[in-house]
Amino acid sequence: MPGKRTIRVRRVYDPPAAADGVRVLVDRLWPRGLSKERAAVDEWPKELTPSTELRKWYHEDTTRFAAFQERYEAELAGPEQAGAVDRLLELARDRTVTLVTAVKDVDHSHVPTIVALLERGRTGR
Repeated sequence: MPGKRTIRVRRVYDPPAAADGVRVLVDRLWPRGLSKERAAVDEWPKELTPSTELRKWYHEDTTRFAAFQERYEAELAGPEQAGAVDRLLELARDRTVTLVTAVKDVDHSHVPTIVALLERGRTGR
């Protein structure tokens, strides 16, 4: 029987902690000014990040957050993206997975959409 799934979110600039478990970078670009050693990232699935077009569309008007989440979740249902979500679900089956990001306003970023998808435990397929 699988253990309890634990998904955490932290900024990649914060020092790694033993409780982080598997650290997964969920940003398309490498965090500015951060060495790979200091980031201590175990996985970097770029296919989990919003498309460039969607990201630019959202940054033009951040009041479109709800629409951004809907569009992003639709992107995550694509074959490559769903495979990456499945990989995270596998990693999180019986251990902690910490999603790390460089964004300053995590609550209004792509990260809550990933977390919600993982908590539901399905890829939308």
